[in-house]
Amino acid sequence: MTQQTTNEPDLLYGLDAIAVHVGLTVPQVKWQIARSNWPTFKQGAIVCARRSTLAKHFAAQEAAARGGAE
Repeated sequence: MTQQTTNEPDLLYGLDAIAVHVGLTVPQVKWQIARSNWPTFKQGAIVCARRSTLAKHFAAQEAAARGGAE
């Protein structure tokens, strides 16, 4: 996953943008959204996510995998 810079908007607009951000393919992202409850939302028919929200979600998943230790 890439680090956010001041030039990158927080909004990831579309599955392609989400996939590039997390380093997966679009089908993998679709599967993760459907099965793993990734935090996404829709703008019309377009699936969107926020970089910051995904980062918090992944950090929580990591913490849970470590037994909650930070």
